[in-house]
Amino acid sequence: MSEPLDPECLPIRSTLDVVTARHAARELCERLGFGKADQTRLATAVSELARNVIQYAGEGRCLIEDGSDDRQRCIRVRIEDQGPGIRDLQQALTDGYSTSGGLGAGLPGTRRLVDEFQIESAPGSTRVTIALIKRR
Repeated sequence: MSEPLDPECLPIRSTLDVVTARHAARELCERLGFGKADQTRLATAVSELARNVIQYAGEGRCLIEDGSDDRQRCIRVRIEDQGPGIRDLQQALTDGYSTSGGLGAGLPGTRRLVDEFQIESAPGSTRVTIALIKRR
């Protein structure tokens, strides 16, 4: 078994950075042996979360890492910012709820796309950690 790859930390400041983060996540997913459908699921989730950073916080960062071990292949992505935070997490995780006039599918949809989803938010700090996991 190969050693896990070092994490890659990318700035999120513009829509170009969203594309870069999406591509990096998809690329690591492919290198770890995940199929095309999983690559697309992860890329979509990363895009959504990175766009949220730009829209609500202005800037942040995306950490992409290989969390694989002897039992499973795992790609973990953490996206964080120092923006205003999410006032009501329960409401934000409800289908159809939107503060921007959109469809309200962002966070709930992202949660459905991945195997693990964790979110922490307070004024000045939001951190979303997602993962795709496959048994070996």
